[in-house]
Amino acid sequence: MTSSPPSAAREQVGSVILRLAGASFGYAERPVLTAVDLTIRAGEVVAVLGPNGSGKSTLVRGVLGLAPCLGGSVEILGTPRDRFTERHLVGYVPQRHTLTAAVRATAREIVATGRIARRGLLRRPSRPDREAVDAALRVVGLGEHADTDVSTLSGGQQRRVLIARALAGDPQILLMDEPTAGVDVANQHVLAEVLARLAAQGVTQVIVTHELEALEPVVTRVVVIDRGGITFDGPTAQFEQVHPHVHHDHDTHHHDLELSAQASPGVVTSGPFHEPGGVRGG
Repeated sequence: MTSSPPSAAREQVGSVILRLAGASFGYAERPVLTAVDLTIRAGEVVAVLGPNGSGKSTLVRGVLGLAPCLGGSVEILGTPRDRFTERHLVGYVPQRHTLTAAVRATAREIVATGRIARRGLLRRPSRPDREAVDAALRVVGLGEHADTDVSTLSGGQQRRVLIARALAGDPQILLMDEPTAGVDVANQHVLAEVLARLAAQGVTQVIVTHELEALEPVVTRVVVIDRGGITFDGPTAQFEQVHPHVHHDHDTHHHDLELSAQASPGVVTSGPFHEPGGVRGG
């Protein structure tokens, strides 16, 4: 498949997209991650691994402003997170965002919500908006299902709809939280092919995952989070050599345990990238 995602110029390969310097994130003033230093450059495909509850999802949520930054700094495209306003440049595919029969919408309608951050809520979709939505659906292999009710799609197809929604805003970086979770092996490989296609087109990706095997051909770098910080950061080949020492094989599908803190008083449940209600955002 040769379709491309929306065509705004990508950042030059190697330029800094995301920088965390001594960043600490947590909930209700309780840190989950402490003093994290991490730089993501254009064109990288980074897998974030770690045991259950280690803080993988908190890292992504911290970048998005959905988990408070308790110290240090976060910069997106050279701008401090708190002053970053171009939300469409950060695509987000959340983990537990299911599209069930309660959602009465077509794949195209869902993906179209990904253009809201770029065009504004009140402006009607333009021809470039519609073209961007169709291109995003094609790049994830769902062009023929654009007018299909999402409730009739498989779990793997619904996950690809959410990826297309994130792509519709033409992001400079795509943050994905467990995109293969709950998806069978065959669909994991389909998703891996989609991510490989995006990587070939220069889309920077940060992927929280516990299923590296299917994604390994796509991933260029592995970051392991454990004990409140980063315990490994290096190329995939190097990770394979040290894997038994830095990664816990008991890591299974589980939304990070630290997210259970969201039931606690004082937890931030919205941020600069959060759009309340239904399937909006991303």
